[in-house]
Amino acid sequence: MFFKRLNQDLTAFCSRDPAATSKLHVLLLYPGLHALLLHRLAHRLWRMHLRFPALFIAFLSRFLTNIEIHPAATIQEGLVIDHGSGLVIGETTIIGKHCTLYQNVTLGGIAPSINTASQKNRQRHPHLHDYVIIGAGAQVLGAITIGTGARIGANAVVTNNVKPHTTVVGIPAKPIKHTPQKTAPDFQPYALTTDTQKDDKKAR
Repeated sequence: MFFKRLNQDLTAFCSRDPAATSKLHVLLLYPGLHALLLHRLAHRLWRMHLRFPALFIAFLSRFLTNIEIHPAATIQEGLVIDHGSGLVIGETTIIGKHCTLYQNVTLGGIAPSINTASQKNRQRHPHLHDYVIIGAGAQVLGAITIGTGARIGANAVVTNNVKPHTTVVGIPAKPIKHTPQKTAPDFQPYALTTDTQKDDKKAR
């Protein structure tokens, strides 16, 4: 099971990063993959209520990769963390299948107070559905939903739900493009296409 999942991870990285020359290259040299593998171990320990070992592995992963993933975060298969430096994934984050995150992305929480049990136990971080792409430097904050196939442009600040197959850019993020619904949308690096860049210029 481990090797099958690892092979799926390597295939995902190679298919979405043109700089990946081989699976061996990714396995040895990609901190995004290393952070993902360490998170799986930490998450398993967290679910076993071994909280300190889980947090220690997360701390070690952050030290080694400069990528911070809380061990409680739920991440499904196919996630690609490209570059990844400075990326933060918060405690109650849920990430669906085949998502892509770039460097300095924050999936953070917003809450008036985290001092009560009710605040600590509720969803405070984003829920990303399948095939979401989040560009470099984007901040996705709060218990919001990012729909299937949505794209978030670089440096966008998102505090509201994003509909499926919609591209949002800006501060605060606003939709600039809606594409026909597909189960598996075409992959677009950094969440932008030529058309969306033109729309962004018009919006300015």
